[in-house]
Amino acid sequence: MYYMNYQSPIGPLLLAASDQGLSGVYFEHHKHFKGSAGWQEHEQHPVLQLARQQLQEYFAGQRQDFDLPLDLSSGTSFQQEVWTALRQIPFAKTSSYAALAQEIQRPKAVRAVGAANGRNPLSIIVPCHRVIASNGALTGYAGGLKNKESLLALEKKFA
Repeated sequence: MYYMNYQSPIGPLLLAASDQGLSGVYFEHHKHFKGSAGWQEHEQHPVLQLARQQLQEYFAGQRQDFDLPLDLSSGTSFQQEVWTALRQIPFAKTSSYAALAQEIQRPKAVRAVGAANGRNPLSIIVPCHRVIASNGALTGYAGGLKNKESLLALEKKFA
């Protein structure tokens, strides 16, 4: 596993990649980050450089979708299914946990969808910040609610 640090406009991010693709985008106090022990810092890793470039474009309002090789193998098949569905939520739009459960044709799995959403290792790239409660409230975000608010406000500004 390789990593680089990226100072984003909303705070430091740690970008991680495997040989298969980008495998992590973590905020400084990311709730489910297990640490980078044994990882190798590699500022020149091509996937990490591409991720940094695309994130810079995103924060500048020049990119709405990410085009990166992703490695989602850290998740269960259910989590990967949820993470794939998250990528279908359009820029500057939101969805609910219930709607996401419907989307993957598991309408009774709302809590499991929420848990999978919270375990998404690719913050911003796989836009779990776009999922809110059915009543419109901003709920949990592994990167912190302040960051979720900032990302939603940024997307609204550039929509």
